[in-house]
Amino acid sequence: MNILPAKGFPDYELIDSGNGQRLERFGKYILVRPDPQIIWKPKKDNVFWEKADAFYVQNGNKGSWDNKGKVPQKWLLNYKNLSFFCKLTPFKHTGVFPEQSLHWDFMEEKLRSFSGQPNVLNLFGYTGIASLVCAASGAKVTHVDASKSSISWARENQDASGLLQKPIRWIMDDVIKFVGREVKRNVRYDVIIMDPPIYGHGPEGEKWDFNQSFPKLMELCKNVLSANPLFIIVNAYAISSSSIMLDNVLKDYLSSFGGNFEYGELALQETEGARLLSTGIFARWFR
Repeated sequence: MNILPAKGFPDYELIDSGNGQRLERFGKYILVRPDPQIIWKPKKDNVFWEKADAFYVQNGNKGSWDNKGKVPQKWLLNYKNLSFFCKLTPFKHTGVFPEQSLHWDFMEEKLRSFSGQPNVLNLFGYTGIASLVCAASGAKVTHVDASKSSISWARENQDASGLLQKPIRWIMDDVIKFVGREVKRNVRYDVIIMDPPIYGHGPEGEKWDFNQSFPKLMELCKNVLSANPLFIIVNAYAISSSSIMLDNVLKDYLSSFGGNFEYGELALQETEGARLLSTGIFARWFR
């Protein structure tokens, strides 16, 4: 099992954490967001935390931002040669998951070593940063998500990154239905990336339940892989399982390809010191 710690990148840092909250900088704006796993003490004092530009206030199962009028509706972040928008969403997220920068670097390295143009399938692609990383690294990308607003956001990010001429297909669909049709169409992919939620719904109300749906999706994904695939990455958040589960499932469907398996946790490292904040689990297979 691996713990992959990210210190962020120039436009992001985890400044502090404690008492159920994160203190983070996205670009020039400092945000406070809840995180129930953080039961330890913060290192900074209350006066420092109170200088944040926006606070997400949880109220039962809902919440809202106390913005203080400081943070715009959206603002740009940069990562290497990419640009993408942050937004204060009603669900405390910003559209950017900085710990994923570890995977972005991995994708870029692997794709640039590929002979020819790799064909990438990004499932549950959300705001599309992974799709942009792949396209900028020379890949042809199919990005699938059930949310119209997420795909619109991803297209904004494509424009902001100057990648409108890159071959990216933006598809709003249920992932299991889409991959099933790709199997019938005999379409093949060299790379598959996915960020499945614990629960969700497709555009027509299709039900996604991780424990029941993930093995079905992996069976379909195995059948759309090329003869010599490059890698598969699976991320998972807020599920009551360890990364060992992801590794076991990937081995069920991918062992016949040989290659290497890795699994573990993604984490963010605070700017000062070595304290880590676990942000999710992952498993990946690669050549």
